[in-house]
Amino acid sequence: MNRRTALRSAGVLATVGLAGCVDAVEEHFQGTFQGIIPIEIHSEAERSHNITIEAYDQQAGRQTYDESYTVTPDQTVSPPHLEATTQSVRFVRFDGTDEEQADVREVSVTPNTLLVSARIYDDDLVLEVQRRESDGEETENETIENETAGELEDESELPDDPTESDSDTDSDSDSDSDSDSDSSSSSDSNSSSDSGS
Repeated sequence: MNRRTALRSAGVLATVGLAGCVDAVEEHFQGTFQGIIPIEIHSEAERSHNITIEAYDQQAGRQTYDESYTVTPDQTVSPPHLEATTQSVRFVRFDGTDEEQADVREVSVTPNTLLVSARIYDDDLVLEVQRRESDGEETENETIENETAGELEDESELPDDPTESDSDTDSDSDSDSDSDSDSSSSSDSNSSSDSGS
């Protein structure tokens, strides 16, 4: 074997070896360099509030995120990032020292989500979600706020279970049909007893 062939073989082996390493390094860092969704929490309240953030991957059926913070007035908190997967994220604001849930907001995030931002007020919790359009150029913002009292009053007038009102009318019609069948069977028995005498 001459020197030129030996050097060529060594060069090819080195190139193939490095290509394998590059693939392994790229695969290792793929989730670290991309695929995260930052979260920001800013308090515009006059007192401190406790906030809990939970995320659930519905397809996998597992909890993917669970963080709790006490946010003081005019403080901005940057919690650890979310994974850029399709999941449901829930923010809960607790009211005062009695740890009663005051506000619960839930939003769905996808790999196209760029940022989830929460603003805390003394009487409200507002979420803002920035999403990348499917073409990757423009962004759209989505704001999740409290419902108005008028909407809540209208909803309270509706029955809790829509099948309850249907079952009431069904049972009325069933009782009517039962009484009809009872009267027809009694008239049948009367006519058969008349013919037998």
